[in-house]
Amino acid sequence: MFHCCLICTDFSDGLYRLVDFVPALAASGMKQIIFLHSVPLWEEGGIPRIDDEAIEKARDRLQQSLKSVPDGVDIKIEVPSGRPIDTIPKAAKTHQVDVVITGMPLRSLLQEKLFGSTTAGLVRACTTPVLILRPQLISTYTCEELDLRCQHLFRYLLIPYNGSNASKYLVQKIKDYAQNRPDSSLEQCLLMWVVDEGGRRGVPRDYQLREAQEQLEPVKAELEQLGLQVNTEVRLGNPYEEILDAALEFDISAIAMASDNLGKLIEFPVRSFAGELMRRSWHPILFFPPQR
Repeated sequence: MFHCCLICTDFSDGLYRLVDFVPALAASGMKQIIFLHSVPLWEEGGIPRIDDEAIEKARDRLQQSLKSVPDGVDIKIEVPSGRPIDTIPKAAKTHQVDVVITGMPLRSLLQEKLFGSTTAGLVRACTTPVLILRPQLISTYTCEELDLRCQHLFRYLLIPYNGSNASKYLVQKIKDYAQNRPDSSLEQCLLMWVVDEGGRRGVPRDYQLREAQEQLEPVKAELEQLGLQVNTEVRLGNPYEEILDAALEFDISAIAMASDNLGKLIEFPVRSFAGELMRRSWHPILFFPPQR
């Protein structure tokens, strides 16, 4: 689905392991891979300075882990000095990457409020899609499991859809990328509409379910025109729970998301559908940022 990725690691999230799986990433269609580790400024003595020693150690660690690079694949290592929230969007723009890959531990909205989240800030700052992986999983995969995961990062996407502007935008972005997708990349989509049990009171549930299925059909046809295998699913229930359950049942590679509003950390009561899935899902989340 993508040709160029920026993989960001702080060496505690497990994503640094991906340097050992460049051939598997190449098998998923990647032609250019940039590994990035941000080194904070050295602030001892009261004057912030670039920590050249830490930069050199990080660069050596990433470089030494690179073993076999397939022909036709370009690998770069970036070790900038500064905060990840600043260095990652800058590197993504410089290298014109298609997708940023980063880690985000499971957190509640309260924890995000109290402790902050680099990834939550990153999805607001980036203009490119962001693939969010769970460090707990990446760290515990065996080499065989991680090799297979890297080959199929985007093979089967779950696309939540409800007719909203955000869901229409999401489908359009997936269509845009699917048109030029590499071989062995995106193959299938699950187009899913969850009728919320608490919504549209007074309207018969059967009617809502039938209406949802009817609205999914033309969207399915649009995606099938791009050579994708598309399944549809309409359910009644809690959107978060039903989507997470479907991701398990259908062997999904990642859940695709877009949002009109992710909320701000200072807005304590704000909850967005995309934000909640990013906090709660064990499955990778492929987030498409709003147009700016």
